[in-house]
Amino acid sequence: MSVLSWIIVASLFGGVLSIAFAALFALNARMHWIGMLVSYAIGALLGAVFLDVLPEAIELADNASAVSGTVLAGILLFFTLEKVLIWRHCHHDHCEAHEPHEHSAHDHGRSGTMVIVGDTFHNFVDGIIIAAAFMVDINLGIVTALAIIAHEIPQEVGDFVILLHSGYSKLRAFQLNLISSLATLIGGVLAYYALQGLQSWTPYILALSAASMIYVAVADLIPGLHKRTQMRDTVQQVVLIGLGVATVGLVGFATGV
Repeated sequence: MSVLSWIIVASLFGGVLSIAFAALFALNARMHWIGMLVSYAIGALLGAVFLDVLPEAIELADNASAVSGTVLAGILLFFTLEKVLIWRHCHHDHCEAHEPHEHSAHDHGRSGTMVIVGDTFHNFVDGIIIAAAFMVDINLGIVTALAIIAHEIPQEVGDFVILLHSGYSKLRAFQLNLISSLATLIGGVLAYYALQGLQSWTPYILALSAASMIYVAVADLIPGLHKRTQMRDTVQQVVLIGLGVATVGLVGFATGV
């Protein structure tokens, strides 16, 4: 397959797969699995960053310090985006999208709208990340897409819960999430054509991708794990994070990344 074909397939498959799994959890109330899935996603994200994406970016760049600086700038950028209520779909100080069990009953209609707008933006960025990775190497693209799918599922579960509490039917919530996931494909295709003539930008796009994954893992996902303080929970979290890292490592080994 061509690089563009890989981008299209990964974007579509990733979006549909994450929505399908999220629907399975959210619509069947198997919420106790989400904690395990979050731990695995953290490992997959960090494994992809430090085992594949960053090494590839540094190898492609003329200046490793510039890549590191881009990662730092990216982390600050995503912090700023989160503060202006874009990255996590938050409408006010209480972040409903990432606390599906505790959100209040007020402002549901606007919260549902914010979920769709925010998730569409997020998916568009994911498409750019996938495209940049595939344009460097097919195997790197596969690993990156795997990590993105892993972290999208728990986020999409939160989105489903907000939409359902906003008054949407189960079918309508599924349809809206599926339509929103198409932004990944749009971002991927646009990035493919934009980056073809800007190959020198690729290492820095990868560095921003790494920053995005690090920020999501460390700022969005890890704090939630600290709410479970039992030793059994801690051991389970560490094991599942390790499993996420190992999965990325094994995929990289099997595909020759």
